[in-house]
Amino acid sequence: MRLENKVALITGGGSGIGREASLLFAREGAAVVVVDVTDDAGRKTVDEITSAGGRASYVHADVSSAKDSEAMVAHAEREFGALHVLFNNAGIMHSSDDDAVSTSEETWELTMRINARGVFLGCKYGIPALRRAGGGSIINTASFVAKLGAATPQVAYTASKGAVLSMTRELAVIHARENIRVNALCPGPLRTPLLMAFLDTDAKRNRRLVHIPMGRFGEASEIAKAALFLASDDSSFVTGAELLVDGGITAAYVTPE
Repeated sequence: MRLENKVALITGGGSGIGREASLLFAREGAAVVVVDVTDDAGRKTVDEITSAGGRASYVHADVSSAKDSEAMVAHAEREFGALHVLFNNAGIMHSSDDDAVSTSEETWELTMRINARGVFLGCKYGIPALRRAGGGSIINTASFVAKLGAATPQVAYTASKGAVLSMTRELAVIHARENIRVNALCPGPLRTPLLMAFLDTDAKRNRRLVHIPMGRFGEASEIAKAALFLASDDSSFVTGAELLVDGGITAAYVTPE
């Protein structure tokens, strides 16, 4: 098993990518700390893991809160003895996110607080725990929109994911000699409740689909498998990377530098 004797903390573990990653990491031998603000969904993920014979624990935490972020890391060490994998995955895509003219300051601030500040706080409190464990892997969920603009306007989301990508690069360089790897996972458009709620009409969905060379939305389980690679020792020489799992969309539209 690829994560045997490892402890992984996954934010946003109650649904989407976080849920699929929690289940997969547990099947691969990890003890999983599932973090969410939706208690029923988070506990359901934990119940699925433990019912299958795995080890998991649920923590309610708002990743934009320093107090909650510190507490979730402390819970992982207290419950399972260490922290080896930190998957900063929680995020939002606000329904009123639009272009710069139409997007409210409140939507901008909320999106940045959860998507960018949440990753910063996860790293702020998670990195000392990884040091105590002798090293480990941090995975930050960015997005393909950190590499190119989105066809459907979502300026706050896009800016927040660009911040995650830049933060990931810097942290990777800073901590490379500490046996701490930091990588960004950049999913393409996925058939998850988060995106489907944002693309709430056939016209919006078709506008996004037409740009994907593979002609379909990705699945959360496919992104979880990419996260597993970054979490495991299979990626032992990978840090500061942008792992694009996007059905070819950036290959079609990004001009090589």
